[in-house]
Amino acid sequence: MPKLADHGERRAQIAEALLRIAGSRGLHAVTMRSVAAEAGFAVAVVQYYFESKEKLLLFALQHLAQRVGERVRERVAEAGSNASPLRVVEAVLAQAVPADEESRIFHLVYTAYAVLSVTDPALAAQPFLDAPDQMQTFVADRLREARDAAEVAADLDPESEAAGLLVMSAGLGTSVLLGQRSVEQALDILRYHLARIALPDIPNADTARAAHEPNAGHREARPT
Repeated sequence: MPKLADHGERRAQIAEALLRIAGSRGLHAVTMRSVAAEAGFAVAVVQYYFESKEKLLLFALQHLAQRVGERVRERVAEAGSNASPLRVVEAVLAQAVPADEESRIFHLVYTAYAVLSVTDPALAAQPFLDAPDQMQTFVADRLREARDAAEVAADLDPESEAAGLLVMSAGLGTSVLLGQRSVEQALDILRYHLARIALPDIPNADTARAAHEPNAGHREARPT
């Protein structure tokens, strides 16, 4: 008997095809036919799983959010179980910088969805901010741990600091996509701001701070 298709896997394959198209040609280039061709399926197969382009776009957005979440969890795990809260925050923020093809596609397509949601009622009705809100909560919790462990100042506001760091990292990611600065410059800026909130008696904090002192021979990355 022929093997029955795994519907979840098939839908994921179609969503991945959409992300590849959106990442290389833009979200405006996505059609049922173009996605079918990219996935190697007949148009009827895509139509079977998704009755309309709207439903396909909505599913792909959910799939993208899941993939981004998985990537962040992987990077946090790579930081190690004994990593300090600030090191975990650095790992999370660094994911907003498109350092490889996968993260470039993630950032580009998510940004395209965000812009489209401003004028598309169907997208606007989705819990579009759930993932960013969860990320902010996670970073704020880590900063709270850092404050409790005396890694940062006792008067640091975890919520405000988390919001600012995440907005900054997203902006840095966009600047890399636009060619305004390199990946290395963007990461240096992230580390610079994390070093500024770290107390000087934290291991490696002195080194990080010294690297950004004007007299240390380090030239700060400036917008071009």
